[in-house]
Amino acid sequence: MSASASSSPKPKYRPETRLVQSGILRSQFGETSEALFLTQGYVYDSSAQAEARFKGEDPGYQYSRFANPTVSMFEQRMAELEGAEAARATATGMAAVTLALMGQVRAGDHVVASSAVFGSCLYVVEDYLPRYGVTSTIVDGFDLDAWRAAMRPNTKTCFLESPTNPTLEVLDIAEIAKIAHAAGATLVVDNVFSTPLWQSPLELGADCVVYSTTKHIDGQGRCLGGVVLGSEKFINDHIHTFIRQTGPSMSPFNAWVMLKGLETLSVRVHAQTDTAAAVAVALAEHPKVTRLIYPGRPDHPQADVVAKQMRGGSTLVAFEVAGGKKGAFAFQDALKIVRISNNLGDAKSLITHPATTTHQRVKPEQRAALGITDGMVRLSCGLEHPDDLIEDLLNALKAV
Repeated sequence: MSASASSSPKPKYRPETRLVQSGILRSQFGETSEALFLTQGYVYDSSAQAEARFKGEDPGYQYSRFANPTVSMFEQRMAELEGAEAARATATGMAAVTLALMGQVRAGDHVVASSAVFGSCLYVVEDYLPRYGVTSTIVDGFDLDAWRAAMRPNTKTCFLESPTNPTLEVLDIAEIAKIAHAAGATLVVDNVFSTPLWQSPLELGADCVVYSTTKHIDGQGRCLGGVVLGSEKFINDHIHTFIRQTGPSMSPFNAWVMLKGLETLSVRVHAQTDTAAAVAVALAEHPKVTRLIYPGRPDHPQADVVAKQMRGGSTLVAFEVAGGKKGAFAFQDALKIVRISNNLGDAKSLITHPATTTHQRVKPEQRAALGITDGMVRLSCGLEHPDDLIEDLLNALKAV
């Protein structure tokens, strides 16, 4: 290869190409599909090489808790898709959230988080971090003045998810990032509900993005996983050593499954988003649906923010069924195609009643403040034909 060719800039491929081609490490056998390296450890050519490897003077693998070739391929592909400099994969999505926060703080530090986050994330901020001397303030994430008022000299990081779970409301990431940075803090964004295809928090000013790869990235209900993405400095300073020493590592097998899931992510998410938009239209004016939230509709509570920071809607629809809990249960139990499950992003359409499942441990007054009523359900649209899905939903509403 000529000097000019080797120094030419790397092509900036579109997301669909990156989802198939990024991060491939082929072995000496030249396999087409990514290889699955099911190994705990690695051997060295000499004692001197082992020493150099552990000193960081010789590139290569040492132990699969630290790094693994299959996991590295997944991390590289996710980084290129997200537009991040670096990524680290974890065993679950909650491991990614916990790591992204814990890796940054010490006793005496302070965290600010939006109240509209998944129940387990709220637990980490309100119950887990304080055990180690890290205080927190929970704010109304849509109130920018509340974010400003919550900042302290010892605030190290801020945390939010957008769109929110389960109400699909959208926070202004760019403005919240400015507030965090003005106070000398970082911003961590849980981007699960929009996927990397519809929203890019790093481009909006966030310092770190986390995913539960269990959701759309696997997309077929098989494996648990998570990933933390950010700049090389952020990952090196806050994430790399924490994973290495505490061990919330993704297994090579799960990483291989996630790689296969990424190859079809664009196809699936586009189809599921189209279906969700069609479902929203079909249900919006139904007399037994008292409220419906879907990003991209003009009646969305933050329609202006959605237009500013998202490239597409969502694969999910949130709506309230008349009759409260009784009506929601009757509706869910009458469904034939859609299955009751608290997972999302699957090829199969799934529905859950947040007040009694994902947000069951959140106090009733907190649920009310978040808009999670007893009649609300969260629908994750799958890959079924949209007409069949809509017919199933409309038939089930007859039971209410």
